[in-house]
Amino acid sequence: MGIYTLERTQAIPSSLEKVWDFISSPDNLKVITPDYMGFDIVSRNLSSKMYPGMIISYKVSPLMGLKFLWVTEITQVKEFEFFVDEQRVGPYKFWHHQHHLKEIDGGVLMTDIVNYQPPFGILGDLCNTLIIRKKLQEIFNFRTQKVQELFGKF
Repeated sequence: MGIYTLERTQAIPSSLEKVWDFISSPDNLKVITPDYMGFDIVSRNLSSKMYPGMIISYKVSPLMGLKFLWVTEITQVKEFEFFVDEQRVGPYKFWHHQHHLKEIDGGVLMTDIVNYQPPFGILGDLCNTLIIRKKLQEIFNFRTQKVQELFGKF
């Protein structure tokens, strides 16, 4: 019944403002999510800018085409530096995702830190070892590729 961490960094050859505008817009979540996940935002009247307290509801199919409702809350935002989303309803027992940006020579360093706990105790730990961790890495690999397509390779 562990809490696991996935950390990823990506250097992006673009301005801090452009990267922030892209990653902090809920509309772009679908762009950086693999099509097979069937990602659909179901929230109505979402603001184009994230703010603390914002609730985003969506449907996803991470495994075997099963649709899950996933509700996240944006709990913290420091413009051009970071924001945090936390699961309120969804497939994980615990989900806390930090998105950090830092200006570097020639662009921006984007760092994601995801702390998560699968459901179902020891069975969830086994599923993490066999499936979940690999699936999360695959999703973040896809995202890295999409960000490179959009902003270029560093």
